[in-house]
Amino acid sequence: MGFFDQLKTRMAGLQATATTEVAKFKSKDFAKASMAMCALIAAADGTITADERRKTAGFIGSNEALKVFEPSELQDHFTFYASKLESDYDFGKVEAIATIGKLKKDPPAARAVIQVGIIVGGADGDFDKDEQQAVREACLAVGIAPSEFDL
Repeated sequence: MGFFDQLKTRMAGLQATATTEVAKFKSKDFAKASMAMCALIAAADGTITADERRKTAGFIGSNEALKVFEPSELQDHFTFYASKLESDYDFGKVEAIATIGKLKKDPPAARAVIQVGIIVGGADGDFDKDEQQAVREACLAVGIAPSEFDL
């Protein structure tokens, strides 16, 4: 099996796990952390394009794992973190990572947010090095070894 086939299979498995896990964590902190993660992935290369915003909005509206949340609430959170990252990437990144880090006391919720990041990063079939680095940093913020996710 080629690398991309393995990636696609792994993403499908993560999606199934994330759908089950996210339903357990219907909280404002989880909603904010998952959208902070989405914004980090969208901005991983230093910018957020209109296309990335559209794709993320599509992901928010169609992802089974996130259907436990009101899409407009998730969109508001995503827009907040994306705007922070666009106006001052370094400061926005600190804020997004700090939001994700609030889940450190709840490892299962933290793992679910990491899974959301991996799913978003791999949604286009290319989980690139910048996106992987963003997920690694989020892992460290919540005290989870990136190696748990083969990062």
